[in-house]
Amino acid sequence: MTGLDDVAALRACADELDTLLARLDADEDAVRADRADATADDEHDPEGSTLSGEWQRLEALRRSVRAERAEVAAALARVDAGTYGTCIACGEPIAPARLEVRPMATMCVGCASRV
Repeated sequence: MTGLDDVAALRACADELDTLLARLDADEDAVRADRADATADDEHDPEGSTLSGEWQRLEALRRSVRAERAEVAAALARVDAGTYGTCIACGEPIAPARLEVRPMATMCVGCASRV
């Protein structure tokens, strides 16, 4: 019960998340380089965020994006296994409208609402 649109949406989402992760990695590298500069004393700068604060923000974003990327990878694995679009709780088909909104959904609306 896999539509080509579902697979295309999952692949597009994976590509977008990979691009975002690459940007976050580059941003983290820049913060790391700034932190290595012994003269960078931003911890006492009342005008802006600290490098430590920026690093924490970037790491939180990276964790979130990696988790979403893992969900997309798992959905693509279900496509390959032929189980995509089937609820993991009850075994019934997941409504196409739900998959359109959330292509990596693992449960139908009824089962997801009980969790």
